[in-house]
Amino acid sequence: MLCPSCSTTAPSDSVFCPKCGHRLADPAPAGAKQTPAERLRGDRAGNNEPEQQLWHGSYSPKAMYGHWLLAIVVTLVAIVLCVILPNPITWMAAGVIVPVLWLCIGAFYLYERLSVDYTLTSQRFVHQKGILRRTINRVELIDIDDVTVEQSFIERMFGVGTIKVLSSDVSDPKLLLRGIDDVKRIASMIDDCRREERRKRGMYIETV
Repeated sequence: MLCPSCSTTAPSDSVFCPKCGHRLADPAPAGAKQTPAERLRGDRAGNNEPEQQLWHGSYSPKAMYGHWLLAIVVTLVAIVLCVILPNPITWMAAGVIVPVLWLCIGAFYLYERLSVDYTLTSQRFVHQKGILRRTINRVELIDIDDVTVEQSFIERMFGVGTIKVLSSDVSDPKLLLRGIDDVKRIASMIDDCRREERRKRGMYIETV
């Protein structure tokens, strides 16, 4: 039997608490010491803040600038070769390579753009992927352990990059968010939200 006043374990046949003398049949007095479970329930009840969307994004067109530049260079080289070497083989090679290159780059962009969707809220990070078969993964912000940014030289020029999110989420502990515009600001936002959520719920973790 637990004393409602000081949470001390007392014999089942006791009438008064052996530690504080409180009558066990009476309710806990005002300001009495709460058990960890009671504190946890009370804290959660007072922390029912509405979930707010903070950011929504997908694969940015800026992440393709390097690919577009490569396609332009190859196209110009093909045109120059056709002028310098005006023969059917050169024209045929240029007529095949250039369109195929542009089609592949365009298809890659459409796939990346349509297959991923990211949403950051005040409580979790939602990652959707797939076109025909959609998978939605929700990662609680408190479960995120680390947020890092990776950028190539060209990506740094245009402010895009990849965000790596490491978490204790069982289904997807390592998320790679490719082609994120304003990548440093978004990564800082995710990290700040993670820290804020841990600060708010730190008392819950300590109690558990």
